[in-house]
Amino acid sequence: MNKKDISRRRFFEKTIFGSAFATAIPSLIGQEYGGKKIPIGLQLYSVRHECEKDLPGTIAAVGKMGYKAVEFAGYYGRDAKTLRKMLDDNGLKCCGTHIQIDTLLGDNFEKTVEFNKIIGNKYLIVPGLPQKYTNSKKAWQDTADLFNEISKKLKPHKMLVGYHNHSAEFKEIEGEKPWDIFFSRVSKDVVMQFDVGNAMHGGGDAVFYLKTYPGRAKTVHIKPYAKNNPKALFGEDDLNWKEIFKTCETIGKTEWYIVEYESDAFPPLISVEKCLQTLRAWGKC
Repeated sequence: MNKKDISRRRFFEKTIFGSAFATAIPSLIGQEYGGKKIPIGLQLYSVRHECEKDLPGTIAAVGKMGYKAVEFAGYYGRDAKTLRKMLDDNGLKCCGTHIQIDTLLGDNFEKTVEFNKIIGNKYLIVPGLPQKYTNSKKAWQDTADLFNEISKKLKPHKMLVGYHNHSAEFKEIEGEKPWDIFFSRVSKDVVMQFDVGNAMHGGGDAVFYLKTYPGRAKTVHIKPYAKNNPKALFGEDDLNWKEIFKTCETIGKTEWYIVEYESDAFPPLISVEKCLQTLRAWGKC
């Protein structure tokens, strides 16, 4: 992060997060969504360009904002011990890694397990799959069986494999939605990392799916989505957050909320700080 970025951020904090914050989104102030306080992490893909330029500075900034953990989507050329030190230095945990399926297969499996042990992570999340794993109902069934095998191999290491949705998983294939084909077949040990914004974009209702697969959403991506406002932040979107939080905190058995924000309403570090400020105003942290 350069001096210009720091200066711009301080200016924003003094204006937006002062009296202007209440003026910009008055409907959020004093609105209590309450319930169980689940720790909140940040998916670093939200600030990927900042990570590319200055990973230590970006992780430090995320910690100062008040996030409790980060989820990696790439390691920016660092080894596991270096990443762990960055986390420890900033009082952060690792609440997940987004990794490709190949890293969990064959000779790569042990390397992946060892890497994640060092950084203190137990959630190994696959955020998408090559077409050969998803191009038919049979392919999805075979993929579910593969995840079951991986899950069994991870159990002695006290780690969990999971799958993260985009929007395609809610578009029917051979008369069924891939999400249902997959999660009706996999073991309950396979994490359903539900991305509420991505799901809504594909026509998948978060509350419905969280209730359909109770206890499966160990980590949940809380991402705003509004059909007519691609830059929507929390409170400006179309999601029923009160019901989503209630479901996660009762039957969902959710252990982490993970913020992911991919639009350009503001510079990325400002956007993710705004997200956390709103969640704080809602009583979620």
